[in-house]
Amino acid sequence: MASSLFSKTLLGRRLIEFSSSLPHKPLFFSSLFNKRQFRVKAEPNYTTYKSSGLPSRLMASSAIQTRSNFSTKSLSTNDPVVSVDWLYANLREPDMKVLDASWYMPDEQRNPIQEYQVAHIPGALFFDLDGIADRTTKLPHMLPSEEAFAAAVSALGIQNNDGLVVYDGKGIFSAARVWWMFRVFGHDRVWVLDGGLPRWRASGYDVESSASGDAILKASAASEAIEKVYQGQTAGPVTFQTKFQPHLVWTLEQVRKNIEEKTHQHIDARSKPRFDGAAPEPRKGIRSGHVPGSKCIPFPQMLDASQTLLPADELKKRFDEASISLERPVLTSCGTGVTACVLALGLHRLGKPDVAVYDGSWTEWGAQSDTPVDASS
Repeated sequence: MASSLFSKTLLGRRLIEFSSSLPHKPLFFSSLFNKRQFRVKAEPNYTTYKSSGLPSRLMASSAIQTRSNFSTKSLSTNDPVVSVDWLYANLREPDMKVLDASWYMPDEQRNPIQEYQVAHIPGALFFDLDGIADRTTKLPHMLPSEEAFAAAVSALGIQNNDGLVVYDGKGIFSAARVWWMFRVFGHDRVWVLDGGLPRWRASGYDVESSASGDAILKASAASEAIEKVYQGQTAGPVTFQTKFQPHLVWTLEQVRKNIEEKTHQHIDARSKPRFDGAAPEPRKGIRSGHVPGSKCIPFPQMLDASQTLLPADELKKRFDEASISLERPVLTSCGTGVTACVLALGLHRLGKPDVAVYDGSWTEWGAQSDTPVDASS
């Protein structure tokens, strides 16, 4: 698993190399979604991509202002997602912060920070999932300590009175993990952008291209702050206060205990072949199979073809088909604790905000020699 994207040395080198490769003359990019061209004009700090077939949508139109003129303070947390239209209409709200939480599997060979620099929602900050993580374990992107999380998000400029909208480059994927992380640390005013960056761009809304600037410096500062905390140093002013919610995150020992006590229904978000042990794990040294007693609902079953969250009635069908009762407690897991949060997102829409996520998930469980493993064909 890749280490933090923002280690001091690598971050500086990547930014220098990438910014030097940015165009100094306008370029045109074809949209993957609607075949329209996007024009890129190089500017010192950011560039705005505009759909050549549409008027610019970076500045809010009077029609949308009239339709949806309210802040995140009035937005319900009962539904965990917001639409791209809602975000566009409220993007300039003073209590709003948008986070690009893109992350990809190692075999996808995609670099989220470089993709962020090429195109992101205007004003979005970059949240480094691998960087804002526990530095005391070799397991990938595990939940950091309260102090470390507070230091990192404070360095990003986030405060407790902010409403947060999190998105990623796939639709709904790693953004759900960051949504869960903030809720674990007591911040409920957080939502996932339904359909993510692909939906935003397909709707014709503008994106920015940043070669440098405040957002990159903040991302670097967040990584530096978390390093200082784990080294026992003072990280700087803290603007975000945490309130840990232990019921939302489970450990290996709690999962082991649940095999016998069965207090929680355990749902695994990995693919059925991996769950059954018929397909090898993508990480070396990890056994194949699943935790005894767990059930498989692959996370894509929460989404429609456009990678937006299914409506409540369709979601309920998915859980009913797996014999999951919404009246009983639920625990979710996956490979490394990322897509388990997509299941938690779907369950939240169904009125279950208290779903626990096994943080270490299969990468931790499958690597142990003394944890029971079942496999089925």
